[in-house]
Amino acid sequence: MFAKTLGEDGAELRPLEPWQAEEFLAHMDRGRDYIATHIMLPDLVTDLDSARAYLQSYADKAAADTGRLYGLWADGTLVGGVLFRLFDAARGTCEVGCWLEQDAAGRGLVTRAIGVLIDWAVDVRGIHRVEWVASAENTASINVAKRLGMVRDGVLRESYLYRGVRHDSEIWSVLAGDWRTARRGASGQ
Repeated sequence: MFAKTLGEDGAELRPLEPWQAEEFLAHMDRGRDYIATHIMLPDLVTDLDSARAYLQSYADKAAADTGRLYGLWADGTLVGGVLFRLFDAARGTCEVGCWLEQDAAGRGLVTRAIGVLIDWAVDVRGIHRVEWVASAENTASINVAKRLGMVRDGVLRESYLYRGVRHDSEIWSVLAGDWRTARRGASGQ
């Protein structure tokens, strides 16, 4: 197993796998109310069996090369995650996403981790377009897309049914060429 350090604060990005179901459930229980503000993950992960099933679904996606799941650890504690929700190497597209406990918010963990995912998708797998989908009401998520240099492609009006209410979804993306150009500019090359 690998661990990718995400900066000087010691935060790490690691695969999140079915054998970690207990740790994943404990994390979800700590962050349930905050995480559930905009996404349904806490509604799906309610006990050990559902935690294991969720993690197994991403292990299956990884085996089929259609998605991947990674945890974010800070000070040795699982505090969030990032993922390739959809991954289509043949078409050159993927969708990235995230969630985070409230106490871990505001530290740049998601921005740094998603940057690692985009680097891998573009440089290793040849992905051309990376998408980010967020509730139009989720300012923190939209700000991550902006920090990553993504462009707002549009709004899908009332496309996301969550807890009986329809929400608008914003679609953001970055193309491989734009990502590489921005990365070169950031490194001063």
